[in-house]
Amino acid sequence: MKKKPIRTKTKGYLHGFTREEQDRLYQQARFLEPYIFENIEFSKDSRILEVGSGVGAQTEILLKRFPTLSIECVDASESQLARAKMQLKKYKNRVHLHAADAEHLPFSDNTFDGAFLCWILEHVADPVKILKETHRTLKENGLIYINEVQNASFFVHPYSPATLQYWFEFNDHQWNMKGDPFVGAKLGNYLIEAGFQKIETTMKHHFYDNRTPKIRAQFIEFWTSLLLSGAPGLIKAKKVTPALVTEMKRELTRLKDDKDAVFIYSWVFAKARAL
Repeated sequence: MKKKPIRTKTKGYLHGFTREEQDRLYQQARFLEPYIFENIEFSKDSRILEVGSGVGAQTEILLKRFPTLSIECVDASESQLARAKMQLKKYKNRVHLHAADAEHLPFSDNTFDGAFLCWILEHVADPVKILKETHRTLKENGLIYINEVQNASFFVHPYSPATLQYWFEFNDHQWNMKGDPFVGAKLGNYLIEAGFQKIETTMKHHFYDNRTPKIRAQFIEFWTSLLLSGAPGLIKAKKVTPALVTEMKRELTRLKDDKDAVFIYSWVFAKARAL
């Protein structure tokens, strides 16, 4: 049987590492907290692993929600870890930050009660390798929680051609960087290949129209900041022009105020056990 090809290492990070982007990650985490943590339960666990912890935005929420929890955080970016160290200093006895490759975790087998991954697998070339390595570090029956993107689900009305063109280039650029903007759809397959069992996947749907005008406007505003976070890199790579970015912003501003606007996006939530 022909072996499937393994994608090479990623070529950078779509959103960049500026202070403004780090601030946005904290805002994003707080905005999405009710949806991300709706089905996450670590209250009976004492020590977990967070892979791709970045600036510690999700880490801070975990520490607040589960006050007896200790977290080992792993990220490849020194600048993100430096911001996390500053942000999480009040929790220094409960959190430890490690600069490490997620494909080669600096922990022994059967170490953790659980694991948490959020918006990390979209940025890596080989998600299965990371999931296998995470599985290795989990104790028997350890639970893994994952939230990941499924960017093919995005839809807006009225028709917004600049936004859709920008969105295509956004995803295409991430793919060319060896990431995967559609990784959420594949989580079930990847978890099986990594050795997990009792796998569950759920689509987290966001469908807002005239029935929920306030939250619709909030999501469009949030989405605008997410799209613009990739603009400097996309312009530098000549994937988009400043004029297209400007027109996209105009469309999204109009969309936010349109009484008949529709906003749809879904991501994938997965949980599984290391049995």
